[in-house]
Amino acid sequence: MNTLVIRWGALAALLAAALVVVGVASAASHREAPLISLDAEADITDFYAFRSYEPGQADKVDLIMDVIPGEEPSSGPNYWNFDPNVDYVINVDNDRNGKANDVAFRFRFQNEFRGTAQAAGLFLPYVGATGSPLPAITSLDSPGLGFRQTYSVEMIQGGGVKSQTIADGLVAVPSNVGPRTMPDYDALAAQGVYTLTGGIRVFAGQRDDPFAIDLGAIFDTLNLRSPGTDMLSGFNVHSIALELPASMLTKDGKPAEQTSQPLLGAYAETDRPHVTVRGKNGELPTGHGPMIQVQRLANPLVNEAIIGVTDKDRWNALDPEDEGEFLDYYLNPRLALALQIVFGATAPSSNRTDLRDLFLKYDASDNKLSELLRLNLAVAPKPLAQQQPLTVLAGDNAGWPNGRRPIDDVTDIAIKVVGGPNFAGAGDSVTLNDKPLPAAFPFLASPWDGRNRQHANP
Repeated sequence: MNTLVIRWGALAALLAAALVVVGVASAASHREAPLISLDAEADITDFYAFRSYEPGQADKVDLIMDVIPGEEPSSGPNYWNFDPNVDYVINVDNDRNGKANDVAFRFRFQNEFRGTAQAAGLFLPYVGATGSPLPAITSLDSPGLGFRQTYSVEMIQGGGVKSQTIADGLVAVPSNVGPRTMPDYDALAAQGVYTLTGGIRVFAGQRDDPFAIDLGAIFDTLNLRSPGTDMLSGFNVHSIALELPASMLTKDGKPAEQTSQPLLGAYAETDRPHVTVRGKNGELPTGHGPMIQVQRLANPLVNEAIIGVTDKDRWNALDPEDEGEFLDYYLNPRLALALQIVFGATAPSSNRTDLRDLFLKYDASDNKLSELLRLNLAVAPKPLAQQQPLTVLAGDNAGWPNGRRPIDDVTDIAIKVVGGPNFAGAGDSVTLNDKPLPAAFPFLASPWDGRNRQHANP
């Protein structure tokens, strides 16, 4: 049996001992460190990696990174967008050496002012209405789409030895302004799903925030309630979704069920120029010097619930293979004290080698330490209707910590095992997302629109 599968059996004991206050994290990775909380466009909220569960696509792997936490849908006239000064990168390790530089995908965005808004000098970037002289926005080429972002996708292999642009000039799906301006947003967003050569699909644009959590109750010293309130209800994020044949990621170039090396490690990162210079007379800022990593995300909850506050910014700036610098946080989790204070329980708080092995190794015998989201391609995907949010705790081995899917309830997994059997029914009482998750690419629900958004979801 694969070693990764064996390790799942110890997940409950591991989380009970080490992720004892995982619930106090600000969702999966929303505003989790001081510096990144000041830089929303570079703030990665969630990262997902899984074998596709869309019918007929099981040979594909999906990699999704969400950015910009807490997007209020009505935030006009300047709605949410990707930052042209940020590189959005997804990195993959396919040889188990802990360095995720075997295959990488870099997304870069450009702003474009165009159409009726530019020609008429309008104060709104998105204008249009059915039956009016200016037609509603029904296409990514509509004249009412006055502000538009295009992007490129670059594939980098061998740590930069080989690089090729696999797509350019793609249009990012704009924010969901409202039903008058964009009367069929789902149809508009569907135009932003691009099929590239070799069976690759890509999407970039706004989506509903797929994470669900009762943040208010959690932050009030684990003052949980039932029913819970999804504090992220009605908020959106910006998503980059990439789907590609597993053979493009495996070391031997074989499909998921045929490869001799089915274990992949992955993480997402955002980079900014070393120096940013603000332009004169309203020009966009320009970047100078090398790109510097400002955030990374692999497994959910690590920077929030394991890394100490004084090291959170440094952790974001370093690569996963440098995780040995933070080993003490894994072996001696300070968070175990919270369980004792809040619940009057005790949990091991030293020599947590199981925590180290789960997050930092492919196998317990490995000597290399690297914090990566690890995906076992040998495990078949489950259809959305059969997926269990509690993953391994409910007998579903196709979810976190075997990669991560949008439905996986990582918060409740941790809360339920905090106190062992006495807390088997515990949780934040927020099990599902505020919108149903789709079973097809890009796997995240349509965003809330700016006119009719809501934030209450008891």
